[in-house]
Amino acid sequence: MKILAIDPGYERVGIAILEKHRNTENLLYSDCLITSSKDEFPNRLLVIGNEIEKVIKKYKPEALAIETLFFNTNQKTVMRVSEARGAIIYKAKAMDIEVYEYTPLQIKIAVVGYGRATKEQVTDMVPKLISMDTTAKRKDDEFDAIAIGLTHCAHKKL
Repeated sequence: MKILAIDPGYERVGIAILEKHRNTENLLYSDCLITSSKDEFPNRLLVIGNEIEKVIKKYKPEALAIETLFFNTNQKTVMRVSEARGAIIYKAKAMDIEVYEYTPLQIKIAVVGYGRATKEQVTDMVPKLISMDTTAKRKDDEFDAIAIGLTHCAHKKL
């Protein structure tokens, strides 16, 4: 089974494609999509939607695993990330892909075993849980997307 895992945002979107075979997860692709702060917000959403569509067409995942929002004090950021999540979920559903949402707590527990784990602990644990090129330089958003995909595998007992 192939899973599209997304760490949502509008400035930076973590994207990963995981493939699960029996008891092994493999990372097929990961990237951090960065949109330009010089672009108007609707154009940034368009870039995100177009990139998600390209990834779906290329890898043909059966599921989208995406992180739910963590509410912080910056309401503008929360609203923008929410809109980006909506664009991503819409694109997946329009392309007939099932959508699964996971909270930050669920992700930390699945990957680290502790709900108050730090970002660094999640990043350190990911390469221990999945077959991946450890020499490649990855952004935090990519590690987060991979962790979301691993959470989906754990929750769905794939």
